Amino acid sequence: MNRKRVRILNDATEKKGPVVYWMSRDQRVEDNWALVYAQKRALSAHKPLGVVFCLVPEFLNAAFRQYAFMLEGLREVCERLSKKDIPFFLRTGTVENVLADFIHSREIGVLVTDFEPLRIKRDWKRALQNRLDIPVYEVDARNIVPCWHASDKQEYGAYTIRPKIHRHLGEFLDDFPKIIRHPHRWEGSEEKPYWQKATASLRAKKTIPPVDWIQSGEGLARAALERFIKNGLRSYPAARNDPTRNAQSNLSPYLHFGHISSQRIALQIGRADAAQEAKEAFLEELIVRRELSDNFCFYNPHYDSTACFPEWARESFRLHEEDKREHLYTLDQFENACTHDPLWNAAQKEMVIRGKMHGYMRMYWAKKILEWTESADQAMEYAIFLNDRYELDGRETNGYAGIAWSLGGIHDRAWFDRPVFGKVRYMSYNGCRKKFDVDAYIRQVEEFNK
Repeated sequence: MNRKRVRILNDATEKKGPVVYWMSRDQRVEDNWALVYAQKRALSAHKPLGVVFCLVPEFLNAAFRQYAFMLEGLREVCERLSKKDIPFFLRTGTVENVLADFIHSREIGVLVTDFEPLRIKRDWKRALQNRLDIPVYEVDARNIVPCWHASDKQEYGAYTIRPKIHRHLGEFLDDFPKIIRHPHRWEGSEEKPYWQKATASLRAKKTIPPVDWIQSGEGLARAALERFIKNGLRSYPAARNDPTRNAQSNLSPYLHFGHISSQRIALQIGRADAAQEAKEAFLEELIVRRELSDNFCFYNPHYDSTACFPEWARESFRLHEEDKREHLYTLDQFENACTHDPLWNAAQKEMVIRGKMHGYMRMYWAKKILEWTESADQAMEYAIFLNDRYELDGRETNGYAGIAWSLGGIHDRAWFDRPVFGKVRYMSYNGCRKKFDVDAYIRQVEEFNK
């Protein structure tokens, strides 16, 4: 594998013990560069290999819905690893304490982990590193072109990062080696994860139940990709922004939990029997836009506040902070879809019921929160809370970048000045009516609720 995918976080002398992959963002066995690298190190040193996952009791407003989806996927990870003679360790609690105790008690020699641009997980890593005296390696198993290699700064937009990514695709868009049955057995490592105990340890909101339209796991993620290539890819360019048509891939929950690699998707799309236009439209979203969002959160520590907005947007809001809002709603009213706008209410209900809102509606949904709150700060707080609480793919760089684009013009340009929005791009109910059948979308969501 390309060593540019790897960077060292803790430069220490390797010890004799096993190599362990701390799995976090990329919850799969195949097509996982972090696990590939961990096994390669273990094989070269004739060492045992293991995988550990730390289940924290609460995480960024995630509800039981998201935890249930994740735990089901981790069960499959455990089963797949068992067939490779690689033990899986499930631990519950805070990363700093639980993982440090695990590493010390098991006399681990090397720790490998996957790349995370979010502030909270980077803080976890720093706290853990401070308690370790072994090498710690981070592998970007999420992006095709490693985030730190694609750019060394926050990019202005897709138009600036696109050529940088495309320049390196030939180097990084290669196929994956297989994870083999590990030949160096870890004696005394046999333990079965206590899934019920792990579930009981959660402090997530249990009144938001799991969804039933999508099931979790690495195998089902692959199946969903094949269905999309067969049934949806050809119509993707023309139909993707119409929420009344089933033209999106619905892969975002699988991508969020790392059940499937974007690199695997790109490879399969590239080989698909479809028009080049369709392939390019999908790959633009999968590669350029997704990797732009990782770039944004990695290089801008304020990605979840209005401090991340460009100066033109912040100045624009200062000039319009006294503008009269025709409607003002509380967080509770937003959460319960109690606004005057039936289209917005339908989008919110879709998210609450299904755990996934159509991509085009996410833009309209967020911009109306800006229009119907007292300030951009309040709009940012409400939009992030609702997105993280209900979306299966919330708590994700795509979500933070999308909200910052909608509310504050990140990766966008200044538009014509108007009340409340200032120079941030505006979207309207009538504008949506011109693009798709609004009434059909509202009826469609009502059917979900039955």
